[in-house]
Amino acid sequence: MHKLSPHLRSAAFTLLLATCMIPAAPMSRALADGDPAARSDDRATCSLVARPLALGHRGAAGYRPEHTLASYQLAIDLGADFIEPDLVSTRDGHLVARHENDISGTTDVASHPEFASRKATKTVDGIAVTGWFTEDFTLAELKTLRARERLPALRPQNATFDGQFEIPTFEEVIALAQREGQRRHRVIGIYPETKHPTYFQRIGLSLEEPLIRTLEATGLGNKKDAVFIQSFEVHNLQKLRHMTRLPLIQLIDATGAPFDFVAAGDKRTYADLVTRAGLHEVASYADGIGVNKNLIIPRDATGKLLAPTRLIPDAHAEHLLVHAWTFRLENSFLPLDFQIGDPQNPLFAGLRGDFPAELKRFLGLGLDGVFSDQSDVTVAVRTGLPPCDRR
Repeated sequence: MHKLSPHLRSAAFTLLLATCMIPAAPMSRALADGDPAARSDDRATCSLVARPLALGHRGAAGYRPEHTLASYQLAIDLGADFIEPDLVSTRDGHLVARHENDISGTTDVASHPEFASRKATKTVDGIAVTGWFTEDFTLAELKTLRARERLPALRPQNATFDGQFEIPTFEEVIALAQREGQRRHRVIGIYPETKHPTYFQRIGLSLEEPLIRTLEATGLGNKKDAVFIQSFEVHNLQKLRHMTRLPLIQLIDATGAPFDFVAAGDKRTYADLVTRAGLHEVASYADGIGVNKNLIIPRDATGKLLAPTRLIPDAHAEHLLVHAWTFRLENSFLPLDFQIGDPQNPLFAGLRGDFPAELKRFLGLGLDGVFSDQSDVTVAVRTGLPPCDRR
């Protein structure tokens, strides 16, 4: 494996992220005083970083089946600063890249008669799921499967790649990023997510230890290394805070609650985490938040955008980075404001809308990074952004 020296790697990431030390623009008096009218002031805050990060969501999921080396490679080719592997465990304790531990819809496991008896119904984060699960397979067994497109009706072009790619291990994803970074003379970061950590802890396959062990074995353990670790749960991030100096990101959805809260009988929800008090607590163990974009600009009942919330300036006031998800170019994922075409067209959902306009709207609010299925569009839009007025 080709690796940058620790000194060069940290120096390069410092340049990429600008060490997150560019100060946010001072908040206006109205914003500081909580004036609701200030909620729509797009100039209220600047990004904490010199350039918002292009985060390759599951690789380049808009163009290739997600969580495959081909998807990650394409995201790098398209200019992504980071690639994002969601991590689940195999029966023998290896971390592999899958969006869920249920692999029924993202692999060809159903066509393997030798694994028919592995089909099961399990309760994952309080929801009954029927399918095939990574924790019931060894790594060697999973390597006999091939990836399939998760959204074939919406992305039929991606489905043409079905059956071509293996399920990659976390080590393989890191090796790709380091090899390509060396070849291109730029840092390519890794942004792993621990999936269902409470569930995996309960079945004896804790994710945190192999995650940190793998990162450290590849020379990644310094706070300035190009790694973010993310989770929708809270307690495993707090555990990780004591295990690593790498930056941690608290994922926050627009509805529901962290499952570890639910499991412990804690009545707090994600909504509690985005209050000023909640953000202050998050800042005690995490370096940033990764939020559903609807928490930044909500939508009305018709799907049109409303005025921006205070989330970005409030998080920046706690010195928390703000990354948002998920930005995709198809009409079905866009606000009504940016959809293009006739909704009566049977192909409307999968048609391309005014995706650049959505990215400009959100990046203009001071986001520090965006997760996108199409990193090429993110990079192009970012390049055209005017500098933020930091006076």
